[in-house]
Amino acid sequence: MGLSEFVSQHEVNIRLGFFFGIFAVMALWELLAPRRQLSQPKPVRWANNLGLVVLNSIILRLIFPAAAVGVAVFAASNGWGLLNHFTLPLSISVIISIIALDMIIYFQHVMLHAVPTFWRLHRVHHADLDYDLTTGARFHPLEIVLSILIKFAAILLLGAPVLAVIIFEIVLNGMAMFNHGNVGLPPWLDRIVRLFVVTPDMHRVHHSTEDNETNSNFGFNLSIWDRLFGTYIDQPRKGQLGMEIGIHTYRNPKQTTWITGMLVMPFKGQVEGYAINRREWSRADESPVSTPTPKPVPK
Repeated sequence: MGLSEFVSQHEVNIRLGFFFGIFAVMALWELLAPRRQLSQPKPVRWANNLGLVVLNSIILRLIFPAAAVGVAVFAASNGWGLLNHFTLPLSISVIISIIALDMIIYFQHVMLHAVPTFWRLHRVHHADLDYDLTTGARFHPLEIVLSILIKFAAILLLGAPVLAVIIFEIVLNGMAMFNHGNVGLPPWLDRIVRLFVVTPDMHRVHHSTEDNETNSNFGFNLSIWDRLFGTYIDQPRKGQLGMEIGIHTYRNPKQTTWITGMLVMPFKGQVEGYAINRREWSRADESPVSTPTPKPVPK
């Protein structure tokens, strides 16, 4: 039995093993060396955030019983997708697929901020008043359905091998818990690691209440995309310990912490713009970005 066949047959057990293993490590790390003091009771947040995870898992299993691996098997069986039209070593196809899928996740994340209707769904993730490993799995069910459909389309277009899809799913879930962790690396190590992958300090900027910081650092795994496409911010203006987490207009714990509030959040309020290219800020304690007035040209 080859590696691909073995991984495919035991995919569920492998993914669950990695999930619970990484979750346990990150939970212990947060307990022993928390980066920030939490503002909300941890048992309440965890119960509701993880409750949303369970609900999403049930919904996905009911709507998409085959999951992403089943789509990869279908694409391979029918010769669909770009990579199925080339004879490449499996290792090369896996590497190409993982990198391509990661880039697609980056652009999907940007889209969730850029399109007002999608932002209504995604703000459930951002409205968490604290930031820890459970934030990385806190998404509205409709966003989860949208994300899985985009992932299915990407797998079909790429013709991603089954092994690549399984590895990518494991890495994505693991990195989401890591870079949403209430932990921090030593500054010298963080500078090195974030050259390659997203660190907790790098992604935490993305959860700032400051609009231009929220519209930055979209990557979940590879950090190159933010640098390549101009959405990278090194550190929050108020520092990792001074920055405020969440969304300015969502500060009521009943709305942001309890699962009932999270489920109805996308349907409350009017649809309004959320400009992805907003890089300036205007706060009482900050100076807004200004454009210098051009000098008149002498006649």
